[in-house]
Amino acid sequence: MKKHRCIPCGWIYDPAKGDPDNGVAPGTPFEEVPEDWSCPICGADKDSFEEI
Repeated sequence: MKKHRCIPCGWIYDPAKGDPDNGVAPGTPFEEVPEDWSCPICGADKDSFEEI
C-alpha cells in the first residue's frame, strides 16, 4: 500500500497506521478512505493528497 502526502502541509497518510482518531482504521488503503475525510493537521480534503 502506498503512502500519500498532503500537498498543503506535508502530512503523510500511512495506510499501515491509518487515522484512527478520525475513523480510518490501520490497514486502510488511501483509495478506501471515505471521500469526506480530511487531513488531520490542516483540514485539506482528500483531493489535496498526492501519492508518494
